[in-house]
Amino acid sequence: MIYWSRALFFFLFFCDTELIFAQIKYSTPEGVKVGAVIGNVAKDLGLDVSTLTNRRFRIVSGAHGALFEVNPNNGILYVHQNIDREMLCDRNIACLTDLKIVVENPLEVHYITVEIIDVNDHAPSFAEEEKIIEIAELIAPGTRFQLPVARDPDVGINSIQRYKLSQNDHFHLEIRDRGEDKIPFLVLQGQLDREQKTNHSLILTAMDGGAPSQSAHLNVTIRVLDINDHRPVFSKEVYSAILQENAAIDTIVIQLEATDLDEGTNADIEYAFGSDSNSDLLQLFSLNIHTGEIRVRGLIDYETANVYKLDVQASDKGQPPMTTDCRVIVKIQDVNDNMPEIDITSLSSVVPEDSKHGTVIALISFTDRDSGNNGKVLCRLTDNVPFELKPSYKENMYSLVTKETLDRETVPNYDISITAIDCGESPLSTVKTLSIQVSDVNDNSPVFLHNPLELYLIENNPPGEAIFSVSALDNDLNENAVLSYRLLKGEGGHREITTFLNINAESGQISAMKSFDFETLKTFQFHVVATDSGTPSLSSNVTVNVFILDQNDNAPVILYPLSSNGSAEGVEEIPRNVNAGHLVTKVRAYDADIGYNGWLLFSLQEVTDHSLFGLDRYTGQIRTLRSFTETDEVEHKLVILVKDNGNVSLSATATVIVKLVEPKDTFVASDVKSAAKDDEDDNVTFYLMITLGSVSVLFIISIIVLIAMQCSKSTDYNAKYLQETNYDGTLCHSIQYRSGDKRYMLVGPRMSIGSTIVPGSHANTLVLPDRRRTSEEVSLRN
Repeated sequence: MIYWSRALFFFLFFCDTELIFAQIKYSTPEGVKVGAVIGNVAKDLGLDVSTLTNRRFRIVSGAHGALFEVNPNNGILYVHQNIDREMLCDRNIACLTDLKIVVENPLEVHYITVEIIDVNDHAPSFAEEEKIIEIAELIAPGTRFQLPVARDPDVGINSIQRYKLSQNDHFHLEIRDRGEDKIPFLVLQGQLDREQKTNHSLILTAMDGGAPSQSAHLNVTIRVLDINDHRPVFSKEVYSAILQENAAIDTIVIQLEATDLDEGTNADIEYAFGSDSNSDLLQLFSLNIHTGEIRVRGLIDYETANVYKLDVQASDKGQPPMTTDCRVIVKIQDVNDNMPEIDITSLSSVVPEDSKHGTVIALISFTDRDSGNNGKVLCRLTDNVPFELKPSYKENMYSLVTKETLDRETVPNYDISITAIDCGESPLSTVKTLSIQVSDVNDNSPVFLHNPLELYLIENNPPGEAIFSVSALDNDLNENAVLSYRLLKGEGGHREITTFLNINAESGQISAMKSFDFETLKTFQFHVVATDSGTPSLSSNVTVNVFILDQNDNAPVILYPLSSNGSAEGVEEIPRNVNAGHLVTKVRAYDADIGYNGWLLFSLQEVTDHSLFGLDRYTGQIRTLRSFTETDEVEHKLVILVKDNGNVSLSATATVIVKLVEPKDTFVASDVKSAAKDDEDDNVTFYLMITLGSVSVLFIISIIVLIAMQCSKSTDYNAKYLQETNYDGTLCHSIQYRSGDKRYMLVGPRMSIGSTIVPGSHANTLVLPDRRRTSEEVSLRN
């Protein structure tokens, strides 16, 4: 049957570190069967039995190996190995073994102390079966003779409690206490007479206090000798000596000296260890039989034993020899010869980077087998780490906890050196390294290197073709760094953006679902959202400004002459008598493109007489080169070619039929009409000059305003066209705008109010240097 009791039940809570400590003390006899129940730890701690398995209820360390185990299903503490108290604790009165039990989620550490109770499982024993004592016949009554001491490995009441001597007429038994030991002495009651009886046979019985009591017997034979009437005498019955551990071989421990009042051989003394001296002691100490000098013979270790008890006998050489005895107590003085030991119970080698301050990483205990200051341990960690050692209520027990916020992106792992130093005169130290891996949490949003981004796209792009690609970075790991991309709907820019743009969610590649037309759409803006795969997910977005670049895809359109059926044909009548330089007519044309793509030039493709008419290549005006003669034909056909200045120029043609009429009185009205028409043309020319002057003034004012705006604010990506106030279908104009560190000037025909221009055009863009700053421009995608 197992007896157990709870001697101590103590709780200590560490709220900051999420540790809960409790200490319970049980007791159990030695020698119980394997599997015997000690107690229900879970019940005594108030733990929910159904959660023990999930909370990893277990023993993490014990002082004597795996003597005990706990059942993780019901919380019962049971015996795992045979328990021999004498092997565990030798002759120590208190035999305790400490267990450390850990329960996780939340973390709880409980200390269980099991006291091993001694049972009377050993009988007393003598080192020898028979003891022969020689006593001279004239020895005075009352003389004491030390008898061998019986040994019993048990302790307390189960150890040797008394001795008994068999019934006789000459001797009785006397017991003396020497420390924890009971020493039996044989005391002479009356004078011995060798002539009457030479030998006396006695039986010494040693009994312990167990129930039932166990005993051992020693046969004691007394031989009666002739006279040697003085025995040697020690100056003390008990000697004390102090010896440092690890003392060198042959170091003198103590010098014993006994005296004898006899003379001659009866006074010659020899020394010897007591017959019942432990054989282990004889390996550690030597005794000079002549001088009584005790010297070191083996390795003296304080941690093995801190005191040694030596029984020494002094005998003279008389016939019969007489003996006396004494005890030498050698106290061992500790020296700092043991390095501290570090025991690390790592709860987890991986710590989330979002762990709160005070999160427990490991349980660390320090031990030093030395005593006093030599066994006092100081500990420290590597400098500049976000961890600290927090002491427990139990001495030399610490918790390794976080003291600062962890950041895996800055330091992904730590190799922490834990140093333990004792306080001896020559301090000894031990270093252990604990590796801690910082696990990733989703604490970094995706990042775009540039925001906003610029995309320059030439119109008439093939539908479905990739036009751009965005990419974001995420400093997290694994799923937390896996990014997906999508277009942001309904916030700024074009709400129907997904109808003409598509983005690959994995690669961020953007494709146009339709072909863009510069003349219809010149710029637009959309937003791309990058989202990681963490839980919860984080996202960020980038603005993409798209600028459509013009392409020479529009042919010139003839505005005048224009016949009633829509063809570019017209008939002009002029008097035959006009002078050279007379304005015959003016061909007007329009090109929807801008810049060089919309800059129109006029040329005569076909003419009846090259000497009669000339064409201004910039204005489209047709004038006479000389006066007409009688021999000149009446009707002349002029075919005018209008073409733009694109890389691959486009063109259109107009046909003008010039008819010569005679200046007669009957045609006065016609002349008047013709004159009126000339006046009208002259007026048009006049108004055109006024318009050109006005446009120039407005252009200069616009340039000044634009420069002032650029000086007062940052880059404006969506520069507006500067519009002309008048347009005749043939003149070119220029637009200036700024993007980044460059200025652009576009040359082309007038466009509708509100149109925008896109930086990055090729054939129709003139790049002007900016002297104020120099920076890198985002690359153009063609």
